[in-house]
Order: sequence, then structure tokens, then C-alpha cells
Amino acid sequence: MLLTALRFSHQLLKDVIDEGDHVIDATMGNGNDTRFLAELIGKTGRVYAFDVQEQAIKNTYEKLAEYKDRSTLFLAGHETIDETISIDQPIKAAIFNLGYLPNSDKKIITLPETTKHAMTAILNRLSVSGRMILVIYYGHDGGEAEKNEVLRFCQELPQEKFSVLNYQFINQKNNPPILLCVEKKND
Repeated sequence: MLLTALRFSHQLLKDVIDEGDHVIDATMGNGNDTRFLAELIGKTGRVYAFDVQEQAIKNTYEKLAEYKDRSTLFLAGHETIDETISIDQPIKAAIFNLGYLPNSDKKIITLPETTKHAMTAILNRLSVSGRMILVIYYGHDGGEAEKNEVLRFCQELPQEKFSVLNYQFINQKNNPPILLCVEKKND
């Protein structure tokens, strides 16, 4: 059976993350990806997680339980990566779930400009063979514009340096999510 975008995103991360790695959850949300990443990096790794909503911090903190010591949660947008994570800190993987926090204010959404800034910051820190995953939910006001900007950004990445995978179910109703995986080939 084909994997959903969520399950496939986790498989793509699991394939490259090792104990001790540093990783980013660029859109913390309810904390599911943050917890998943914290499990993968082991006791010596670090998860940096970002969100602009206090509810996301609260939800994530509750899910982390025994993984709190390996996680740093930022009540800040992902566009602050340049200010919060040293350029010298290699990042093995990152994940975005673009759109809005489920069961919250649907007017608080990720934006094309801040997402592009965050993607650039991550790619500048990404280790060779590292991966940046983007799951694009776009069936809301503003979602189509962000989807188009993210797709354009990824399509324009130099193929000598990055491989970009596009995964989507194309025969489903209601704007099925699009999963993009950017893998760094070399420096």
C-alpha cells in the first residue's frame, strides 16, 4: 500500500537521521514531528522546533515527556533560524508542515516569504545527504500562493547540489497534501 504524505515523510527522515544528529521541526504544531525527531536523534542529538503560537509550544511540551532534554522549543517563526541556530551547526534533517495548526485559528498560517527564508537558512546548514521535507497543505486561504512559491523555489535549486522529490496523490479530492523532499548531494 502506498504511504500517506505523513508516513512517507517520517520514512524519509528515518532513513537519514542517526543518534547525535541535529534536526529542525520548522512548524512544531501539535508536536508529533518534534517527538518523532527526538526519538530518532537519541540522547546526544538536538531538535530545534519553531512555532508562532503558544498553544503549539504547550501541545509539544506535553508530548515530549522523556525527550525534553534533547529539544529546544522556540516561540518564534521558522524565519528566525538564522538568528537562533549557528550557521556552523550542521543540520541533518528538517521538516515543515505548511498551512495552519489543526484545531486552531485558520487565519494564522505559514507564509511564502517566511517559508522561503527558512528553507534557505536550512539549506545553508544542511549536511551532505541531509534532507529537508516539506508537506504542503494548501486548501485554505493563502495556501495556493505558498504552494506555488515553495514549488518554484525547489524547482530552481541546482541539480548539481540537490535532488528534489515531489510526492502527491493526484486522483484525490480536496487538495491532497504535496510532499517535497530536498536532499543535499554535495557542498
